[in-house]
Amino acid sequence: MASNSPSSSHNTTPQRSRPAKRQHPAVLNGVGGSFEDKNNDYLCPICFELIQEAHITRCGHTFCHQCISKSLESSGRCPKCSSSVGSLDHVFPNYLLNELISKFKAKSKVKNEFSATSSNTREWAQSPVDGLREFVSTESRNLTLPDVNVILELLTQRKSVLEAESTYSQNKLLQEFLDHLLRLKEAQLDLLNKEVSLIKNDLQEVERILKDCVQEELSASIDSRTSSIKSKKKTGASNSLDSSTPQDEAQPQDSEGFNEKRLSGNIVENRLASRRKRMHTHFEDFMQCYLNIRAKEVTFGRQSERPSLSVDAGSVSAGGLDTFRENLVKFSRYNYLRPLATLNYSSDIFNNSTIVSSIEFDKDNEFFAIAGVTKRIKVFEYGSVIRDVVDIHYPCVEMMSTSKISCIIWNSYHKNVLASSDYEGAVTVWDAATGQRTKTFQEHEKRCWSVDFNAVDSRLIASGSDDARVKLWNLNMENSVASLEAKANVCCVKFNPCSSYHLAFGSADHCVHYYDLRNMKEALMVFKGHRKAVSYVKFLNKEDIVSASTDSQLKMWNVNNLHCLRSFVGHTNEKNFVGLATDGDYIACGSENNSLYVYYKGLTKQLFSFKFDAVRSILEKDRKEDDVKEFVSAVCWRQNSNVVVSANSQGIIKILELV
Repeated sequence: MASNSPSSSHNTTPQRSRPAKRQHPAVLNGVGGSFEDKNNDYLCPICFELIQEAHITRCGHTFCHQCISKSLESSGRCPKCSSSVGSLDHVFPNYLLNELISKFKAKSKVKNEFSATSSNTREWAQSPVDGLREFVSTESRNLTLPDVNVILELLTQRKSVLEAESTYSQNKLLQEFLDHLLRLKEAQLDLLNKEVSLIKNDLQEVERILKDCVQEELSASIDSRTSSIKSKKKTGASNSLDSSTPQDEAQPQDSEGFNEKRLSGNIVENRLASRRKRMHTHFEDFMQCYLNIRAKEVTFGRQSERPSLSVDAGSVSAGGLDTFRENLVKFSRYNYLRPLATLNYSSDIFNNSTIVSSIEFDKDNEFFAIAGVTKRIKVFEYGSVIRDVVDIHYPCVEMMSTSKISCIIWNSYHKNVLASSDYEGAVTVWDAATGQRTKTFQEHEKRCWSVDFNAVDSRLIASGSDDARVKLWNLNMENSVASLEAKANVCCVKFNPCSSYHLAFGSADHCVHYYDLRNMKEALMVFKGHRKAVSYVKFLNKEDIVSASTDSQLKMWNVNNLHCLRSFVGHTNEKNFVGLATDGDYIACGSENNSLYVYYKGLTKQLFSFKFDAVRSILEKDRKEDDVKEFVSAVCWRQNSNVVVSANSQGIIKILELV
């Protein structure tokens, strides 16, 4: 009997280890398994169950109290190491292990409950179809024919209901889509009908104007012929001529047809041919321009369904139509740019640094000054340059700066007063008559990019610099009179031409800032839209501003509206200052493909461009055309004329005329 007990087994082979793959029934029941390898310390070496009432021997081994009691009764030795233990008096409770086993049991209970729940969930989550199929496959043998018929009838009815619901939901979705599409198209149709009605009314107005022109031409022709007949009567003209007068006057339709034909004769047709071609080339732009201008008429539906326009109704819509007529005429007025003269900023053929940075006309448009990186300001008389037969022109005055010049500007009141800004941060005032500097302001800490005279208060000067400041100067004072702090480099400054205290500047923060200098704490407007630094700002008039940026765009703004009015694209400008000028209607800017671009303010696309010839110095005579990286660097408009002056990075200046 003793040989079959666990203690007898341990006594026979005290050092023998347990088989590695042996599993206790507790493991098979789910208590073990997860902890067989990790928690062997919790198992009694005798019964292989979780230790109950853990007791530890003097040799350090722990057993169930009941297991060790039985073992000591039979052998008196430790079942683990065969050390002599004696009686139970030498076995003590292992309180720490008892506490650990209690916690382990609690965790095992929660884990088992979770496993059971997960198993039930997996069973519950099985597909109903699979369950139904299993049920049918097992129970169908017990079904009779009537039972099957009833089931089929129920399933057929359910199928019909499900198909109806599916069809309804699908068509309901389609109905909502078509309903939304119909409303959208009806709105577009309504807008289109309004636009068509507006166009018809404008067409009637234009046809009425043309008819009036023909009538005026007819009346003028009849008056002229009547005067001629009366004159011939006085000089003894023949009676045959006298008798023809009533006949001519009695046939106004023939005369009208004759005059209308003459009005649209060869001269008018030749004049319209090129304009008509440009109109059709840019028809999409003109259409968008027309609809934008007449948008209020369409939105508020002021057009009326009348066969002819009354005087009052015609005057209501005349403003928008006149504006578009002006855009159409001005855009198609010119055909191309014709060179009138060519100058060279530098006579040194070995000097590669001849970039012209600024060109400006004086207040009377008689003289223009050219300045750039050669540190020279050259003043030319416009009339003399145009009259010269050869392209060798000498300046009237030449002024030498101590640094590269970034910008020049003439005083609008004093004819010979000129101001310049340079790379050392200085603002210098010059007397163009003598070629001498009269004043120098040196408060900017970095390169000064721009300078401008105020057109209303001719004593006031503004300058912008890389030190993120706009400084105001007075010709009668030695130091700046005010300083405006910007958040980034100031690339350009420009006064409003009709105000002594409104100023705009462009910055490296991609914005155009518009200030009232009477309150310099906060800008009146900050125009946002450019993606890179704003290099130039110019006023078209007292309310409209055009800006240039190295994002290859020009943008037009109104000082009362934050949103961009129009963007002009076509030229290339990514890293250089390429020049910007306007005469109020047309805008000229340079490009990094060595071309000058001209835009009309009413349309986004270019009017035309003029490409400079690539120039190579003696040292670059073998350079290929594709290697020439020249760009147009300065532009100036001769106000109240169709002449624009432009220069490129090689110091070549072109005087161009729009024809």
